Order: sequence, then structure tokens, then C-alpha cells
Amino acid sequence: MDVMKGGSDDTTRGGGGGVSDKRRCSWAPMFPPALPELRLEAGKWGWRRWPSSSGCAAKRALLLAVCVAAAVVVLLAGAGSLDGLPDSLFFHDAQVNLTADHLLDGLLTAEFSYRSCRSRYEFASYHKRSSHKPSPYLLSKLRKQEALQKRCGPGTAAHKAALRRLESGEGAATGRVEDGDCRYLVSIGFRGLGNRMLAVASAFLYAVLTERVLLVHWGKGAAGLFCEPFPGATWLLPRAGKRSPLGNLDRYDGESKESLGNILQSGAVVGASADGNVSWASPRPPPYVYLHLAGGYGFHDKLFYCGEHQRLLRGVPWLLMRTDSYLVPGLFLTPPFRGELEAMFPEKDATFHHLGRYLFHPSNAVWRAVTSYHRPNLAGASRRVVGIQIRVFQKKQPPRQVLDQLLSCVRGERLLPDQVAAATNDAVLVTSLSPWYHERIRAEYGGRVAGGVHQPSHEGEQRWGDAAHDAKALAEMYLLSTCDVLVTSGFSTFGYVAQGLAGRRPWVMPRPSPWEEWAEGQAPAEPPCRRAPSVEPCFHSPSYYDCAARRDVELDKVAPYIRRCVDVSWGIQLVNESSTRW
Repeated sequence: MDVMKGGSDDTTRGGGGGVSDKRRCSWAPMFPPALPELRLEAGKWGWRRWPSSSGCAAKRALLLAVCVAAAVVVLLAGAGSLDGLPDSLFFHDAQVNLTADHLLDGLLTAEFSYRSCRSRYEFASYHKRSSHKPSPYLLSKLRKQEALQKRCGPGTAAHKAALRRLESGEGAATGRVEDGDCRYLVSIGFRGLGNRMLAVASAFLYAVLTERVLLVHWGKGAAGLFCEPFPGATWLLPRAGKRSPLGNLDRYDGESKESLGNILQSGAVVGASADGNVSWASPRPPPYVYLHLAGGYGFHDKLFYCGEHQRLLRGVPWLLMRTDSYLVPGLFLTPPFRGELEAMFPEKDATFHHLGRYLFHPSNAVWRAVTSYHRPNLAGASRRVVGIQIRVFQKKQPPRQVLDQLLSCVRGERLLPDQVAAATNDAVLVTSLSPWYHERIRAEYGGRVAGGVHQPSHEGEQRWGDAAHDAKALAEMYLLSTCDVLVTSGFSTFGYVAQGLAGRRPWVMPRPSPWEEWAEGQAPAEPPCRRAPSVEPCFHSPSYYDCAARRDVELDKVAPYIRRCVDVSWGIQLVNESSTRW
């Protein structure tokens, strides 16, 4: 595992398109060879709405991802074949009067048809109503961003012109940002699905703050797992030529000469005045700058969080952001953004709760898997559903010790009935790569929880970039988010996403650092779990550098809504300023 201190581990379970050419597009069904038993009748799937900017290759890739995601219905729900599903499931809009609950109190618009993305409007019915309402200012910023995506996104004249300037190396005409200018932020995600979702949420918020169009490079397979979040626009980055700066985004890393850190170190492109302000040495800024914000990034890369460097970046037409972390707490500590963020999120600890529910809507196939599994297995638990997420990083750590820690947690916190209690109408949902934990938990509690102990899948090992694997991961994140109580593994981005979507403060089981080898005889964690102070994900690799003071500071003493994470001692997370209200 390629993990460095301060970086975000991959803790989940783990396209674009060019110019369309209808004559070369093949719409034959595409099925992954690993799933020969799956039988789908192509005519029964209503995947009709493709972004206007997508080309044949992108459509094929997206169709493959959709078909693989559709397989999750069989794998999770045990439904056997999908051939019997009624056409009306995807082809006809349900007669639904959309309410504030469906629209998540204004986070979502009613501009999408019900059939195009069922999870968008059905999400609320599988979750308890949130007491945390989005602020009017946040809603206004979202509507403004949607208009920007529609005006400047792929397929528009503005985007084509900006792409021509980028590929020619022209960049901006001047260093000033004029009204109506279209500027872009490309999110380059990597590692597992949880990391990529947190990276996209961070990039989206940064795009809103800086008035840039968000374009997402999901990597293999993940694009087809989600519905489009912006009405009348796509967030998928179109395919670019090999010579384009956008042509091979996976090549960018901390050594890239186009990175902000290396640009600042070279001194050839940026000049500094006596008072510490920085500016471009030439009249025009470069056509693009790469932002290397992945774990283990260097000091000069971290200057991204300084106010003067944000002013420097403002005139750059294209920014390419690569991260595997949840950067949002760092944005709250960046002086030019603090006021805007405090106005958008009066409840700081609801930031990802709102961002995640706005952005991430599972595709119809994945959502069908979620609902098909939930109804027979979890919906009957009239008391509560306890969700348990187990992630083990150290292969040498004895499974029995992990299990003992979990059982100590649920007993000590009275999350499940003890041995002398009568059976309760609870249910337990276990998500883990291994079936071993589920079997032991079922043996321990199966007779005492009337709703049963369930595990949707057990993949054995994590597989990055595998579409079917990611589809199961996404389905299980959403299943976890429907639970009434959550117990999660420390360091886990999978758990972070689930708790944020749910709006549930989890009991977190501390874990050894993912990059540390397990030592024989290592003492078990004490206490076995702690209640997280917030539903917010942990930012694993913050910058401790105070740009104004020119020195490192204790970040949890800078603002009342920043606190150290319970699972990562050097990480920070957003909390409520006055009291715990979740």
C-alpha cells in the first residue's frame, strides 16, 4: 500500500468523451467476463440521456460501468436475473408530488425527471429527516454554480474556446478575472471510491468558492456509478488528446514542474515583493497550474492554503487538483474563504452532510441494489439498525483481536442487547471485506436481534479501479447510511462517507496507522471505541503553517470549530462551535 504519513489511506471497499460520431458507435450489450451468469435485455434499460459532449468511447465506458453496476442488484439482493423487472421501473415517471423532503429542503432542484435518477428523490424516504437545514446562502450559491456549469460546461461554445486556448498554451488574455469569464477546476481522484468521493466534494466546494466550473476525472468505472448532479450540464471531463494538458491526468504527481509547489520553488514564474505578496512574473498567468494536494505533499504545495497564493491562482484559467483527502477543514482555515464558508455553513459540522447529499446520487442500477437489499433485510427492524463497518489495514493483526475490540465497544456502549436481555427487534448490518467477522457476530448476536445479522458482500480484498467492486462499495455506503447507529473503523474514508450521508455521529474504533506494521503482542486499543464529536470526515493531511505568522501553529486552537480527529491524532475535523446536536 502506497501510503505516506499525513496522507489519506485508501479505506473504501473498493471518463470523458470526445466528439460524437454516431456512425462508429456500437450499442451492443457489454457484459464483464467475470459475470457470465448475468442476463440483461438491453431494451429494458432506459439509459437514454447522454451528455451532449460525450463521444463513442465515453459512451461505451459509461455503458459498461452501468451494466457492471446493474450486476450488483443480483449480487446483493440475490434476485437471480433482472430480466423480470418491469419496464415501468425505469421508463415511466412515477406520479410523485415533490416535497421539501424529496428535495432535501432545497438542496436539490426539481429539474430532473424522476426516472432519470430515482435515488435523487427517494433518498429521503430511506433516511430519518435531518434536523440540519441548508442555509439560504448555501442554496443561492448552489443555484449560481448550476447556472455556471450550464453556461460554461462541456458542449458549450465557452468551453470549446477555453479548451482551444489551453491546448495552444495561450492561457488568459490578462491576469484579471472579468465578469462572465469561464474558468475551470479539474478534480483528479485516485485510490478507492471513498477517497475519490471526498476529493470530489472538496473540489466542488473550492469550485463554488472560486467561481469555477467543476469537471471530474473519476478514473476507471466510477463515472457510471453516479447520476449527474447539475441540471442541463455534465460534470464529466471530456476526453482530451494526448498532447493536451488534460490528456493524461494520472501522470501528475509531486514532481510535476507544473505544480504550484514547484512553480513557487523555481522562482522563475512567480515574484515576491518586500511585503510578502506574490505575483506572476509575466503579464499573463500560465494557462494552467497543477495543485498537488495528496498525502505527503511538500511545504510549498501546502501554500495553497495561504491567502496571497489564492489571489495568485485566481487568474489562472485551468486548475488541476489531485487529492485523496477531505480538504474542507483546510479551506475553512484559508483567510479569503473563511467568511463565505461561515455564511454558507452556519452549522460547520453539517458541511459534508449537505455537500454529499447534493452531489452523490447513485445510478438507477446501484440504487436498485440498495433498495432491493434494504427492504427484505433491514426495513423490518422496528427498533433500530446497527451498522458495523470493519476495515483492517495490517494483515498481521489477529482477526480475533479486531473482533474483541468491536464486541467490547458494542457491549460497553450498550449498542446491542447483552446476553441476559430478551430478543429485541434490532437488525445488524456488517460491511467488511472478510466474511469471518459477520459469521462471528451472527453467532454472538443472531439469537438476540430479531432482525438478523446481515452482510451484503465480502470481496476478500480491495480492487482499485474495478467497476463492479466500486458499485458494491457505493451500495454498501448507502446501506450503512440508512442505519440508526454506526460503529466504524478509524482512518476509513468508507466510514466517513456513510456517516456524513446519514448525519450520524459514529462510535469510532481506533486503529494502528495504516503504514505501521503490526507488532506481535501489541496492546489492544483502550477504550475500544470513542464517540466522534462530529459527522464530518477527518482531514488526514492538513497544513499546520500559519501564512500570516510565518510559522506552524496548533490548528485546533485557531478556530472554535476545528478539532483534532478521534482516529487520526494529527488530523483535523469540523465540529459544532457550541454543543453536540447530532
